[in-house]
Amino acid sequence: MRDRSVRTDYKHITEIQTRWADNDIYAHVNNVTYYSYFDTIVNGYLIKQGALDIHHSNVIGLVVETGCQYFAPLVFPDVLEGALRVAHIGNSSVRYELAIFKQGDEKPAAQGHFVHVYVDRKTRRPVSLPETLRTALEKLTGV
Repeated sequence: MRDRSVRTDYKHITEIQTRWADNDIYAHVNNVTYYSYFDTIVNGYLIKQGALDIHHSNVIGLVVETGCQYFAPLVFPDVLEGALRVAHIGNSSVRYELAIFKQGDEKPAAQGHFVHVYVDRKTRRPVSLPETLRTALEKLTGV
């Protein structure tokens, strides 16, 4: 288990609006919804950087590992902030570290990671990271 991070540990922050459907029967955002937030943060960043075209890119990222720690409940209609940094860039893989903050909080309600292996869209075989992707990722390394 990693130590709980803080907002300044991350290079990229984006706003996320919770939805009515995010709450579960226990009246808080369901645990699986955090993974949807993580995907939205990573892919939104890559699209804005011009490093990913979800419909036409020859190279796509496949999730091979995930993890999440939960510290505090969130509920609709909370406004959240999703945070992103890159912990490791390999030849064909990337470890993204993410956190979900209630807007304005310094400590996250949850933090986690994704490891993506980048593969050829058609063959699903690992490929070297394209330069545009590597450049976008390098902006998120180091704090």
